[in-house]
Amino acid sequence: MTEELEHILSQLTQPDNAVIQQATAQLKQAFKDPAIIPALCAVMTGSQNPQIRQSATVMLRMRVMKHWKKISPDHRESLKSVVLQAFQQETEHTVRHSLSQLSAVLVKHETPDQWPALLALLNQSTKSSNPQDRQVGLLLLSKVVESNPEAFQPHYRQLLQLLDTVLQDLNNPTALYYSILTLTAITAYTGSEEMNLMRALIPKLIVALKHLIKADQDQASEAMEVFDELMESEVSIIVPHIAEVVRFCLEISADTSLSDSLRVKALSCIALLIRLKSKAVMKQKLLGPILQVVFPVLSAAPPPGEEDPEDEESDSEGDGNSESPKHFAAQVIDTMALHMPPEKLFPLLMPLTKACLASENAYERKGGLMCLAVLAEGCADHIRTKMLPSVLQTVCSSLSDSNQVVRSAALFALGQFSEYLQPEVSKYHAELMPLLLGYMSGLNQVKIGHVTKAFYALENFLENLGENIQPYLPTVMETMLSALNTTDNLKLKELAVSAIGAIANAAKEMLVPYFPPVIDSLKGFLTDTREEMRSLQTQALDTLSVLARTVGKDVFSPLAAECVQLGLNLTDAVDDPDLRRCTYSLFSAVSTVSPECLNPHLTAISTVMLLSLKSTEGVTAHLEEDKQFVLLDDEDDDDEEGDAVLEEDGENEGVDRDVAGFSVENAYIDEKVDACDALGEIAYNTGVAFQPFLESSFQQVYELRDFPHEDVRRAAFGAMGQFCRAQHKVWKENPIEPNHQALHKLLAVVLPCFLEAVRQERERQVVMGVLEALNGIIKSCQGEVLQVPGRLGEISHAIRDVLKKKTVCQDGGGDDADDDEQQAEYDAMLQEFAGEGIPLLASAAQPDAFLPYLKELLPLIMNKAKPSCTVADRSFSVGTLGETLHSLAGVTGGRGVAGRLSNQVLPVLVAGVKDSDPEVRNNSVFALGSLAQAAGPIVASDYPMMLSLFSNLLAKESDRRVIDNLCAALCRMIMGNTAGVPLEQVFPALLGRLPLVEDMEENKTVFSCLAYLYTNNPALIVSHLKPIMSVATHVLGTKNLDDETQNTLLMLLKDVAQRHSQEFQSAVTSLPAEQKTKVTAVVTQS
Repeated sequence: MTEELEHILSQLTQPDNAVIQQATAQLKQAFKDPAIIPALCAVMTGSQNPQIRQSATVMLRMRVMKHWKKISPDHRESLKSVVLQAFQQETEHTVRHSLSQLSAVLVKHETPDQWPALLALLNQSTKSSNPQDRQVGLLLLSKVVESNPEAFQPHYRQLLQLLDTVLQDLNNPTALYYSILTLTAITAYTGSEEMNLMRALIPKLIVALKHLIKADQDQASEAMEVFDELMESEVSIIVPHIAEVVRFCLEISADTSLSDSLRVKALSCIALLIRLKSKAVMKQKLLGPILQVVFPVLSAAPPPGEEDPEDEESDSEGDGNSESPKHFAAQVIDTMALHMPPEKLFPLLMPLTKACLASENAYERKGGLMCLAVLAEGCADHIRTKMLPSVLQTVCSSLSDSNQVVRSAALFALGQFSEYLQPEVSKYHAELMPLLLGYMSGLNQVKIGHVTKAFYALENFLENLGENIQPYLPTVMETMLSALNTTDNLKLKELAVSAIGAIANAAKEMLVPYFPPVIDSLKGFLTDTREEMRSLQTQALDTLSVLARTVGKDVFSPLAAECVQLGLNLTDAVDDPDLRRCTYSLFSAVSTVSPECLNPHLTAISTVMLLSLKSTEGVTAHLEEDKQFVLLDDEDDDDEEGDAVLEEDGENEGVDRDVAGFSVENAYIDEKVDACDALGEIAYNTGVAFQPFLESSFQQVYELRDFPHEDVRRAAFGAMGQFCRAQHKVWKENPIEPNHQALHKLLAVVLPCFLEAVRQERERQVVMGVLEALNGIIKSCQGEVLQVPGRLGEISHAIRDVLKKKTVCQDGGGDDADDDEQQAEYDAMLQEFAGEGIPLLASAAQPDAFLPYLKELLPLIMNKAKPSCTVADRSFSVGTLGETLHSLAGVTGGRGVAGRLSNQVLPVLVAGVKDSDPEVRNNSVFALGSLAQAAGPIVASDYPMMLSLFSNLLAKESDRRVIDNLCAALCRMIMGNTAGVPLEQVFPALLGRLPLVEDMEENKTVFSCLAYLYTNNPALIVSHLKPIMSVATHVLGTKNLDDETQNTLLMLLKDVAQRHSQEFQSAVTSLPAEQKTKVTAVVTQS
């Protein structure tokens, strides 16, 4: 059979299709004979032609990979010895490489200890005095260890000692390369006993990499991944050598003679270190050196005659820039902004930025603007509160720069500012909108790449304008509708459709007059099946979802059923992850307006979404594979593509051990994220109708909690939270025992899983998502969450751990707590999500049971109210205290607990009322009022001090929101302990500051207080009827009152009109004519 097989294999290398097809058929036949294994072994060792030896090796490997269980024990043993024999005698590198891969697949099935000959060969060859033998031995070692690193754990000490020696063999770069690959493979599996050996290797590793770079940059680039692996799995190995690693990476980043891929590796390595160990980077004073290298990379001019990828004019949206050193340099600054305190970053960064912005060189000006743009997300508070006018001025003047490269960067920066620096940026609309509209009108529409950037800036700015969009609405809608109706350019239509979605987010019901023409256009796009429409259709679905949520139920509901049908038709007709993702968002949006339209289609909708969650489409396993042999394995006749042969692990032990060996296309990630989000929202909005699908949906989503991509994990946790809220709502609407049990069954799985994630999850963004979902569950399900003994303590302790920075995702270096008050804004935001849970627990728990935990948590919150803390921290601190006291005011037994906390919190709140920042004063005033309402008579002795504090503030306060909150706080004091307030002085002063101007939510408090006083002291109300009537007519029948408060006010007025008709008539007479009519109408209504 051997000769026949060799002949068939040689036929496969002929350049004639007919011959190849015939040989393939013969080969498939041959594979049905069990003797194929020894025959392939004989060809692998005996053929004179290296190409045929390699073919035989690859086929054996596939055979082992897919059909190990079918290979007889004798054949297995002979294969193990033959492969080692072949390896030792082979002279061709490509065949040797394939043999090492065959050995690697064997090691997956036969652990090294069951294959002593392999260990002996490795031991002998890697220690050989012949450099060539060492290379070959290390090649084999790297492949077998990579394929099954855990099985080699007993040998790690020995391995590390070997690598220590090999890394010093600097004249043998290939040996260095294989030894670094071996080190990379075992890093994730090393235990604490190997740590010191690993640490000692780092300096040698750096020297070895420097030599490898000189020999082979591609190999060096691949070997650099050892740092990623070390940092991701055990960053403490690197920390003692952090300065050396950073300097090494900086040398590579700065060396323009090296390949882009190598420089990108070095820059991404620096970004990862900053993300994981920002404190250590700052402590070692590495921030300055990093910036000194990153800035020249960021502002370098491209080679003569070329442009940066993002500036090239093409139909594709500058996505080509993602692998350039310039793009990664910006990413390093972005990472610094997200993970370092602005107080530390800006003094070093701004001088460099300013120098760039003032430069004669256009690319340096562009670099300065790109730097400002990427700082906006991570350092939003710092820029908003300390430097907004000057950075806006810079960006606006750059919009008229003579160079389009600079103008493009300015548009990008403005788009970033609009997204992250809210609400302050929108206050500049009078200056910015004319500038943007003027810029748009002067654009050359042929340069669609630049037009795209202008749309990005305009769209982001419009989206956040809210009611301020009104004066610009006619102009912008005219621009967009004309783009939809007159241009043939699909990209321009797509940009206009996207902008209409942004406009709708701001304009809400104001968009209704433009709704019919917009809907007609969108429907036209969504029913056109041409391939080139795909991108426009995706955008049309997106905008349709926004319209569903914004234009109002009355306007959208008539279209809801048709939209669902449009979405279902598209998912049937087109196989595209982006399009599916947008149909899910559309279904989700429709569920908020008319859930009943989804009910008949829930089976179809949940089926497609669950398929998206299960799908492994877009997931690519990285395999070194010779694709020509895809056809040649047997039993694959059913595989249309035959690609299944390449799936690592075939049908056996199909656990994907090394997820790092996979990449997932972004579109499929986004599809999973949107499917999770949509399932959660649809489950909540459709309620009982979704019950048959809840369990299967939950199962599928729950399995994604460990998904490799953090966006999917975050979305999965969010959906689990929604499922709990959905089940609670169903139980509330149908309070039968099975529904109650189903809720507790869900909570019993979800809450432990959330608490575990808060402690163990490494990505901050995911933990924020988990805390947000947890808060949502507590808010909706209230005491049901705390039924299990010990649960209140577990949740409180999780909050405590975040506030104390004890969780895995907060380790920015955890070693030095000396400047604890300074932290990255995103770290502060994570703590805010945790802090929001405290008032929610205060309203869900029994106050006495929660008191011991409150005593532990509140000092951690009050710590952030020190004058040295940032405004955001101080505001969060007193805001959380206020919300917690407000919760206690609303629960039975809350009064005693609030009274016991009063001495602890009063000094902090009194200081807050005197703060220089209006938001801190506002939150402190609210908190003092809430304390008075919650603790009432218990804090009677503090009333005179509080009243005097408020009186002083009222005399000089100019911020209207603070004044509104002062009025509400006085009302709370009156309701909490009327006897403690000298009403004859306080009440007229209070009425003099009404009606409320900014904080309309507090109308509820004000009118509750008036109703309370009318019940307890009617004479007081009657004697001040004129000012009260004047205040009442301001708010009656407006959006400034919720239904309950409208009702309270109406009852009050009707009762006064009935019991005190004379005084009432006199007060009505004093009103202006319009208000007089209004009051008379409402009072005479039955």
